[in-house]
This record gives sequence, structure tokens and C-alpha cells, in this order.
Amino acid sequence: MENKKSKQKFRPNPKLKLMEQVHEVLRYHHYAYKTEQTYSQWILRYIHFFECKIHPAELGAGDVERFLSHLAVERKVSASTQRQALNALVFLYRDVFDMPLAEKIQPIRSKRKPNLPTVLGGEEIQRFFKHIQGTHALMAKLLYGSGLRLMECVRLRIMDVDFDRKRIRILGKGDKQRNTILAEPVVAELREHIDRVKLLHHNDLETGFGEVYIPEALARKYPAAARETRWQYVFPSRKRSADPRSGKIRRHHVMESGLQKAVKRAAHKAGIDKRVTCHTLRHSFATAMLENGTNIRVLQELMGHADVKTTEIYTHVMNKDISRLSSPLEKLNI
Repeated sequence: MENKKSKQKFRPNPKLKLMEQVHEVLRYHHYAYKTEQTYSQWILRYIHFFECKIHPAELGAGDVERFLSHLAVERKVSASTQRQALNALVFLYRDVFDMPLAEKIQPIRSKRKPNLPTVLGGEEIQRFFKHIQGTHALMAKLLYGSGLRLMECVRLRIMDVDFDRKRIRILGKGDKQRNTILAEPVVAELREHIDRVKLLHHNDLETGFGEVYIPEALARKYPAAARETRWQYVFPSRKRSADPRSGKIRRHHVMESGLQKAVKRAAHKAGIDKRVTCHTLRHSFATAMLENGTNIRVLQELMGHADVKTTEIYTHVMNKDISRLSSPLEKLNI
């Protein structure tokens, strides 16, 4: 989310309060709403760390370093959480204050835990899917069958599903697009589900609604696009609600918490003692693909990993049938 340098420089309204300026800049650069919430929380924590006595614009790299070190030493946050806080503060100084942090930030680093991903084997997956039903089961099948991240599944649009080519187009982290496979066993169920979503959208249009969120630049260029069927979410919310930014009444996608709870509940009922989350299903997809002989570079593309080293972690948890391996000594005539 930090690759915003190519965008036109935007100056927030100086008459606004600091956090209003932060929101203004975030929305100008089309940051996701969840990112807006996260960055705002970290900026507020940074301000409160200095007891609101000094305006952040009067602080600098050394103060940012001190705050991040506090997170690692006193708060014991993870490395990813500390990096998230750093990203928020880099944004604040660079894009809101127009004062990029010139010095290299070198705080005390949170220790990275070399945890291997939790994966489910074939028998565990069978037990798991016996205890999850309805739309949540369909979503879980996409996580496991296509390797989707939780929010990638939740944010799927109707036009992203290509039934003819058995593919799903994903808008992943950093707005990077990729294609992944659409498993044959889920095709019929997904078709029926999307037909119901189309009917729901038709009813919304009949009652004067039917808009869905689309990127602002696209909405300006194609004002009618937000009401088109192809832009609707594959997994829409049951109820319409006010958009937190614009105030418009729209049908948003389902809350991710519903699927998270359903996955946790199904794993418990299935008697699986591992810590199972939505991401566990994605990990299990990657591991199973490697075990089935998928080239690791191909898997990297399916998973949307920027670095193949991220994909390589699954080689440490895949089943390796040592009995099928032959020693190089066997090829020598000695």
C-alpha cells in the first residue's frame, strides 16, 4: 500500500484538524477503508505516546524510532504489527506533512517468530467440510480450492468469476491482479449462488437502490457502472447500509467476521485440535498443490506472492514420501 509516489502530490486543507487531514489524504489516494482505519489508529497512538503535548509535525525520525522501539520492547508487538505502525507514520510525514523522514528509521526490532504455517491434511479437510454449511461453506471451498485470502474472497465481484475458463480473477495486496483456478466441484454451486445474487440485485434496482462501491476514479468516468450487475459482490450483505465515507445507501459485501467464526466453529465440531483460521485453508491449498506436483513458480503466481521465498515455506510442511526417493549412491557402479 506504500507505492503511492507516482500519484500527483496532494495538499490537505490546512484549516482542517490533523486527523481530518489524514482522512482527506487517504481518501484522495484511494486507500482501502480498512487501511484508513488502521493508519488512523496508529497515528493516534503515536500522538498519545507523546501525551498530545507536541504536534507530530514538530517531531522527527528519532521520535518515530522511539515510538516503534516502545512497541517492540514494552508492548511486545509482532514484527508485522511494528511494520504496520511504521507504514502509517511514513505516510503521515510524507503525504500529510510533506516532510519525508530523511533519516533511516532503526528502532529496536520485534523478533520474527519462525512459525511454519498450520495446514490440514486430506482427512481433516473432509471432516471440516462436514461441519460448515450454506454460503460460509461455499466461501470456505473457494479459500481451500482456489487459495484465496479471506478479504479476496469477501471482495469478489461477479465479473471476476470466469466459468468458461475455470478461473477467478483476484485483486490482491497492493492492488495487484492475478488469476487462480476455479475448482470444478464448486462450479455448479457457485453458479446457483450468483444467480440468486443477480436476482437480489434486480430487486434492489426495482426499489430504487442497486449501487455498489466501485473505485472513485471509475465512478467518475462511468457513473452508471456502480449499478451494473457485473460489479456486484459475489457475497453481498443481507442488508443495505450507509457507506461510511459517502453516506450513500449501498449493498456492501458480507462482513469477514461471519466466515471467520464459521470456520472456527466447524474446526471445533470436527475435532481438529490445530488452530484453524481462514488462512489455514489457503495454506492447505498451497501445500496440497505442491504435494500434487505443482511447480513452485506456478504456485507463486496462484498465491500472489511477490517473492518466491514466501512460497517456499510450504515445502517445509508438505508430506515427503522418503520411501520413493533414491540415493545418488544407487546410481554408482561401486
